[in-house]
Amino acid sequence: MRGAENINYRWQWYRVDDFLFTSENGAWAAGPLVQGLFVTLEISVLSLILTLVIGLATALLRLSSSVVGRGLARGYLELIRNTPLLIQLYVMYFVLGPILGWGQTTTAIACLAAFQGAYTSEIFRAGLRTIPRGQVEAGDSLGLTRLDNYRYVILPQVLRNMLPPLTNEAVSLVKNSSIVSVIAIFDLTTQGRNLIADTFLTFEIWLTVAAIYLAVTLALSTAAAMAERRRAGA
Repeated sequence: MRGAENINYRWQWYRVDDFLFTSENGAWAAGPLVQGLFVTLEISVLSLILTLVIGLATALLRLSSSVVGRGLARGYLELIRNTPLLIQLYVMYFVLGPILGWGQTTTAIACLAAFQGAYTSEIFRAGLRTIPRGQVEAGDSLGLTRLDNYRYVILPQVLRNMLPPLTNEAVSLVKNSSIVSVIAIFDLTTQGRNLIADTFLTFEIWLTVAAIYLAVTLALSTAAAMAERRRAGA
């Protein structure tokens, strides 16, 4: 606030409402920031689903008896962990995207899922190791296929135990999704930047954008905490 005063900045919070919701002909409609929020949530949800798939598949490869499978999983993890997310996004957008025919949104979802999936795989691997070998053998003795064994016996237990760390990954994914603004996806961050260029309301817009991100991540954390307490009390 003091910095704004030093540069003779005039606060205009009253204008922010128009960027959240607009009224046309008596009907309310989403403003630029809310439209950007919808895009952010869409990308985050789709990326999270793909993240869980990639994380589980990578964890299973790490725990498999296949040398090739373990090597591929290890190579993928090292590549993702040791390169910046921004560079990964640029490579996917400018190299893999045109080759595979991916659009901006598909590229963004794939990149975020690949990045977050590497870290989620370690959560899955730790969770899978907590399941006693006897439960797997019991499922086999009942005639369950390996897929049914994971579906009905192993994964339900693993997912319950992994809820807190998976929530942290979901929160991290929402925050990391802001990076898709560099490939001209009109997410919350891009909409905020465009509004600043048009209105010069730098402080008001960025503080509002930050508050929206905070509200989303706090909602995720609160929902996960409530689910955890309910499970503990059951």
